[in-house]
Amino acid sequence: MNKLSIKVKSIDELPDAAAKILDFAGDYRIFAFEGKMGAGKTTLISSICTALNAIDEASSPTFSIVNEYITENNESIFHFDFYRIKKLEEVYDIGFEEYIYSDSYCLMEWPELISDLLPEKYVSVKIHENDEGNRIIEVEKAKV
Repeated sequence: MNKLSIKVKSIDELPDAAAKILDFAGDYRIFAFEGKMGAGKTTLISSICTALNAIDEASSPTFSIVNEYITENNESIFHFDFYRIKKLEEVYDIGFEEYIYSDSYCLMEWPELISDLLPEKYVSVKIHENDEGNRIIEVEKAKV
C-alpha cells in the first residue's frame, strides 16, 4: 500500500491519525507536510511528536526554521518550517543535509519551497479541508 487517506472530524482524532501515519510510514523518517496556512500542519506534527514520545511540546519553528525535540529515549526529532525561506542557500546554511541524513525523524512544513532538496525517499502528507469542514489527510510514500 503506497497511499493512505484519513478523515479527521475533530482535534480529538489527531492522536489516532498520527499513529496511522507513523504505522504507514514504517521505516521512513522524513515527512513533508503540505497544506494551506491554517490547515493544521503544526497541530498534526505536534500529535506525531507526542506519538513518538517527545518530551518537549512541538511548536512552529517559523522564525528559527528548525526546532529540535527530544524523546523519552533521548532521540531527536527535527521540525522544519520553510515558509520564510527566500533562497535555498538559507537551507544549506542551517545544515539541512546533516539533519536529513541523520536517521532522526524530520518533519517539514512548506517542503514545496525546497523541493529540489528533498531526499530520495520521504512521506508526503497533504492536508486539506472538505466541504463539511473535516480535514482530509492524504499520505503517500514518495520517491524522487
